[in-house]
Amino acid sequence: MSLVGLPVAAPKPLAGRVVLVTGAHGGLGSVAAPACAEAGATGVLLGRRLPRLNRVYDAVAAAGAEPLLYPLDLEGASPDDYAELAVRIEAELGRLDGILHCAAEFRGLTPLEHQDPAQFARAIHVNLTAPWWLLQACLPLMRQAPDPAVVLAVDDLARVGQAYWGGYGIAQHGLHALVRMLATELGNDPVRVCALQPGPMRTPLRARAYADDRVPDLRHPRDYASRCVMLLSPQGAPYRGQVVAGLEEILA
Repeated sequence: MSLVGLPVAAPKPLAGRVVLVTGAHGGLGSVAAPACAEAGATGVLLGRRLPRLNRVYDAVAAAGAEPLLYPLDLEGASPDDYAELAVRIEAELGRLDGILHCAAEFRGLTPLEHQDPAQFARAIHVNLTAPWWLLQACLPLMRQAPDPAVVLAVDDLARVGQAYWGGYGIAQHGLHALVRMLATELGNDPVRVCALQPGPMRTPLRARAYADDRVPDLRHPRDYASRCVMLLSPQGAPYRGQVVAGLEEILA
């Protein structure tokens, strides 16, 4: 039987890759994880709520992949916990090609003067310190991959730098600086770092800031899932060190 003329399936952009998704049961993570699976990746789903992780597991499994679940609360995790994460990924999957960091902590708009000190410290830690501890622990393993990529979801500084965004807004400024600094330091390193700054999305985090949200063009997080896949794939290489804002900049 001749195979001439039969259609050939297009290669999947993340085929053979292992991708760690933090905040995997959140607004963006819960749709990006199945998208990565559909693109061929084996996922490691990290989040603090196991029942919600299980629901994302089912969505990823429906996309044809069997992910590794990793329940972990970024608020209480220590550097040793992240080192253990890297060891377990290497032991069970043998590699780590990408990290998509979607985890975020935000309790609502509060004047800085009245923000509970523990809440302020928690926002700084979960949104800035914890992601760096995780990246620092995983960098040695990622360097063993041929095209490793780190993509951090970040917020719009023009918005969260305004009044009342508290520790979350301050941490987001630090996260933007982390992307720039780390990308420069890894300029000659195989690990490439960039950030995705989605536009306004209909997520629980946004609902805590805008109880009566009337933005007419509010997007669903799934609109950005394919962008996450692209930035993690070889096509994302030109965006090393950049903060990619919205959909248009990627499509241009």
